[in-house]
Amino acid sequence: MSLRDSLGALADRRFAWYFTARTVSTAGSVMVPVALAFAVLHVDSSAGALAQVLGVRTLALVVFLLVGGVVADRFSRIVVLQVSHVLTGLSQAAAATLIISGHATLTQLTVIEGINGAVSAFTMPAMMGIVPLVVDRRRLQEANALLSFSRSGLGIVGPAVAGLLVVVVGPGWALAVDAVTYAVAIIALAQVRLPSRAEEARGRRPSMLSELREGWGEFVSRQWLWVVVVAFGITNAIHVGVIGVIGPLVAKTTPAIGEAGWGLILSAEALGTVLMTLVMLRLRFRHPLRAGMIAASLICVPMALLGLAPAVVPVAIGFFVAGAAVEIFGVGWSTALQEHVPIEVLSRVSSYDALGSFVAMPIGTFLYGWLATSIDLTDLLVISAVVYLVIALSALLSRSVRNLGRAVDDRDDPVGFDAASDRSIEREPEVPRN
Repeated sequence: MSLRDSLGALADRRFAWYFTARTVSTAGSVMVPVALAFAVLHVDSSAGALAQVLGVRTLALVVFLLVGGVVADRFSRIVVLQVSHVLTGLSQAAAATLIISGHATLTQLTVIEGINGAVSAFTMPAMMGIVPLVVDRRRLQEANALLSFSRSGLGIVGPAVAGLLVVVVGPGWALAVDAVTYAVAIIALAQVRLPSRAEEARGRRPSMLSELREGWGEFVSRQWLWVVVVAFGITNAIHVGVIGVIGPLVAKTTPAIGEAGWGLILSAEALGTVLMTLVMLRLRFRHPLRAGMIAASLICVPMALLGLAPAVVPVAIGFFVAGAAVEIFGVGWSTALQEHVPIEVLSRVSSYDALGSFVAMPIGTFLYGWLATSIDLTDLLVISAVVYLVIALSALLSRSVRNLGRAVDDRDDPVGFDAASDRSIEREPEVPRN
């Protein structure tokens, strides 16, 4: 596939504007994890404080996810995104003001992040449902890869810049930039016109409960879907505990890393994602979930290195590997959902996906906040890495996960990529399967 073909999704004006909006908002958002983590640690330098803020944010996200999925399927997904961006921009501006002025408290930051988590519950399902409406189905993988490329490309610079801002002027300024980018993204989203929905002309809509039941039925009817979600329900709890809570704590207390070093490490992760995106733009996986789960198992690498070799270079290498792995899984997963789930229920199904994947994350943040005070950090990190590896690979025991193929016959793409054999193969027509 030529580079021109790989970028073909941008030829659609609707996707081009949507891509612009996502890119602008992401430019600020990539700085937030570093800025927020060290803003909290500046107020209260304990793992428990960081666990509290992250845990409340994730808990709010989980509580509102199902409602967010119904809203995104019921109303204009663009309007849902715009309203969400307004609320997130305002909350980030408030957090920035409090932090810059020196008046931020742990309670205030916890409440603000709780609001952001609730708003994200509406943003995520809406975003998943927009892409199939603004790009040809044959270009879904390319569209998802381009969005990921934008996010990870900015992610190379964002965390490093955030780390420098934390050291030079403080974390509040990174949050201020994030607030401004949401305002610009709202304007770009106004240029995206989605096709009208036939059900909106049929009069009275089903109740929210009926729509939730319909989404649940679609979710549980696909074994590949719920098996992967169950696996990530556990691994995400480990990931958020290790990377979100233990990682910044290790960085802050290890002279060989520090705040600026942690920003560089996160940038290395983004670099891995960017380079893998270039591969994903040129090649297609015949079995995206098989490749995705094998790749996801490699996320255990930086966890182990944080415990065994806590220094910038080795940990950054581990995060680079994890970044590439996240890209393989993320693009494959989004494409599988968009190809195999009907568009009219896609936001609801993705909300069940997110709920199952995220429901244990608040437990993970609070648990690791406690474990950090009770267990040697090296032992905790190594054990966490091993458990993560075993659970990620266990999803491949399901034939439905291993064998799920592409639902679109890309006749203009003569070369595919088989994750099982790790070599180029002659492409054969795929049989659509759910």
